[in-house]
Formats: sequence, C-alpha cells, structure tokens
Amino acid sequence: MDARISGMTLCDYFSAADDQAAVAVLQSSGGPGRAGFDVFLLKNIDPVVAIAQLEAIMTGCSYEEASERPRSGQLLSSPEDGPPFVVSLSDILFDALVTAGDDDLARFAEPWSKTDELRQIRISVESAADVLKGLVGLAQRAQASGQRLYCWWAL
Repeated sequence: MDARISGMTLCDYFSAADDQAAVAVLQSSGGPGRAGFDVFLLKNIDPVVAIAQLEAIMTGCSYEEASERPRSGQLLSSPEDGPPFVVSLSDILFDALVTAGDDDLARFAEPWSKTDELRQIRISVESAADVLKGLVGLAQRAQASGQRLYCWWAL
C-alpha cells in the first residue's frame, strides 16, 4: 500500500477508553501498538488536515466546518512533551466511519485521494479505499467496546 512509504510521518490510529488512556500511550515507547491498543498503522495520513478533509467528504460539510468540530484534530498531549503527540478524532467522523458500507468507501475514496494532502504522498484511489476500510474496521471495533478514536502522531 503506498500509504506506508518509509521515512515519513507515523500516524498510528488507535482506540482507547478515554482521553486520559489515549495520552497515557506516550509513556510507552513504540506507540499504541506496543502498549496493547487496537491500532491501524499508517504513515503520512495526518490527523488534522487529511482527516478533516475525509470527514468533510463523508459528512457533506465544508473542510472548515469539519476542522472546527469538537475533538477534530484536537491536541490532547502537551506540545512541550512531543513529538509524538496524541490527537483526537471527532465523534462525527467516528459515527460516519462506523456506519460506512463498502459502497460508501468506494464513493469517498476517489475525492479523498484527490485532496492536496493525499496527492502529495501519491495515494491512489485504491489505497485511499484500503485506508478507509482500515479506519472503518478500527471505528467499528472501538464502538463495540465503547471506545473513541485517536492518533499517535510522530512527526
């Protein structure tokens, strides 16, 4: 998958019970996977701009509206302590991911792959669909266990 280009920014999306548990991942070296969290490992899909663009596409709002929603790309860890950082994903995106079907993923992947952020890292429509499928799976597992979505962002 071209979303895993080596030598780039690590963006490990994971689920946790709450903000405190999510930020605690910074205490373990190696990120959320080593700390035992359910993780979808990505590179270069940043949790602020690229994810707000995805939310806008999935929910039919503007990028500005998506980026201003509560928890959208919100830095939860102290900027003085990072990188890495822990960032939250909005509950509206979470709900959109949980309810997305395969047809939705195909429909959302194309416009998302054409955003500047994904074009710069050469994400194809097929790879964008794979990323969406991984995020949907993570969101569905998180919902089943009463958790929320976060990103461990190592610049």
